[in-house]
Amino acid sequence: METRSRIAVVGATGRAGRHVVDVLRERGHEVVPISRSVGVDVISGAGLEAALAGVECVIDVSSTPSPEQREATEFFTTSARNLQEAGAKAGVRRLVVASIIGIDASVAGYNAAKSAHERAVQDGPVPVRILRAAQFHEFVEELANWGLQGDVCFVPRMRTRLVAARAVAESLVDLATDPEPTAEQVGAPFPEIAGPREENLAEMAKLVLVRRGRDVRIEEVSDPADPDRDLFENGGLLPGPHARLAGPTYADWLDTRA
Repeated sequence: METRSRIAVVGATGRAGRHVVDVLRERGHEVVPISRSVGVDVISGAGLEAALAGVECVIDVSSTPSPEQREATEFFTTSARNLQEAGAKAGVRRLVVASIIGIDASVAGYNAAKSAHERAVQDGPVPVRILRAAQFHEFVEELANWGLQGDVCFVPRMRTRLVAARAVAESLVDLATDPEPTAEQVGAPFPEIAGPREENLAEMAKLVLVRRGRDVRIEEVSDPADPDRDLFENGGLLPGPHARLAGPTYADWLDTRA
């Protein structure tokens, strides 16, 4: 690709998308934001072909408002088909998609929907690069707030290597603009990015709540009815040996946001 490219970002205003937009602009690329707020809908297809005119690459960091498997799967597979169809017509040369580490083994919920997304987006004429990421730093406080009930915070038991959304954005832009795979990607089914060390989700939730002045007790939740429980609790979401490990740690990231 040329030094300066015209790159569309699906989900440009979201948790990761805003960082992707920042990184692209910092590196001198022209950004085409794709969202309903600018009149482009990847589900209905409205405005999509026009938005992709002259675009060389699409970075898809969109998400669904529903974590329910059926609704999320319908969203992701529909958007994948529409992006492939409109992208091929517009002459897009590459699709780059953000996904999640460990979802090969997922059979339920949002992760299973993202697995279906991976399959759907690869079933089209435009070449695809998929980046699998660990859980974002931003995810912890959101999850902790959901779990607050009085003076107790219920948090799912999870082993993870939390990563900054900014670091994920940088890797997505690398995949969008680099002509050849990096050494980290050679021999790997999908490139992965994760944080610098393994962290316990409940401990990180306690850390952020204390910093927000909340004196609560953390209780880890383990749901035996969840078919993906072992995946979350026993390291199934941890990266493989080929993954890129990027800082900062969660605690250091919190320091920058104080």
